[in-house]
Amino acid sequence: MSSFPPLPAAQLLRLPTPAGAGYTLRLLPGAAPAPARPLTYAPWLYLQPAHQALQQWSEGEELHFYLETETHTVAQLAVYLSADGRAARSPGRAPFGAVQTAPDLPETALQAFLEAVETHLRARGVRQITLRPHAFAYEPAASARLTTVLGRLGYSIGPVEINSTLPLNRDYEAHLHPSERRRLRKCERHGLRFEQEPPLLLPLAYELIARCRQEKGKPLNMSLEQLQALFKALPRQVFLFSVRDAAGEWAAISVVLEVRPDVLYHFLPASPLAYNHLSPMVMLNGGLHAFGRASGMRLLDLGISALPTGVDESLLRFKRHLGAESGLKLTFSKVIW
Repeated sequence: MSSFPPLPAAQLLRLPTPAGAGYTLRLLPGAAPAPARPLTYAPWLYLQPAHQALQQWSEGEELHFYLETETHTVAQLAVYLSADGRAARSPGRAPFGAVQTAPDLPETALQAFLEAVETHLRARGVRQITLRPHAFAYEPAASARLTTVLGRLGYSIGPVEINSTLPLNRDYEAHLHPSERRRLRKCERHGLRFEQEPPLLLPLAYELIARCRQEKGKPLNMSLEQLQALFKALPRQVFLFSVRDAAGEWAAISVVLEVRPDVLYHFLPASPLAYNHLSPMVMLNGGLHAFGRASGMRLLDLGISALPTGVDESLLRFKRHLGAESGLKLTFSKVIW
């Protein structure tokens, strides 16, 4: 653990002037504190205290920075320190983290916020900062603004990942590649059907997900207990969906997260190799598209297509055949002294 003494319950930190005039920077240490003032934006799931409490960061300290006006919180950043206190990252354990702001926050205020955070981390002995924000498709304007500010502050970019999202304001089947449309029809002819499953089936679902990952040589970095805790803590934002065959057996399954009321994330997709000839994932994604569209959502996030050696071209091609659009998901890092 870091050798630094524990922080008091809260600290107010100095902001650069004149850009920081009219704002307060509040630091709340510890696991998943609630902001002191109401937010002016809908927070992403992974930035909410309920999810942050599940991330179980045990290496070093957690530091939660909030930029405030006299009445509201207009930006936030949670950073997680390494055991020796020399590295800071955001998120701790989540698909993304980093900064979220009010849509109308001036770029100058965002830069002042990040400069003040960096100054504080440097004083605490942090020597490297890594930030992994959401994909550009989530909020293109906010991503562009953050990229500009971080570039101005000397952050480097890498890795550059390709993220795939399905727009939900258009018809799913109409935008399928002809080969995937044929596979969808084949699933229908064989009696496959899309279903939402109750959480009590999580142990069986987890067993199938783990077996499918093992078949494909991919790790599963979440225990059954962690998955059950996720469903328990966020019952309205975590779902279990499946495709069953005519005999009622699972041909595909997935855990799906409501990242915000307008974005659905396909989190843990799995399908046994024995069903490859039917491609039930085409039907599963179609069902998720219909669910998200009926719920008034904007995007279905299919995640990145990555291998240890680079882009997973076959997976990326499959997502494009589903009608997904490709976009950037960037990681930023900076060495500070």
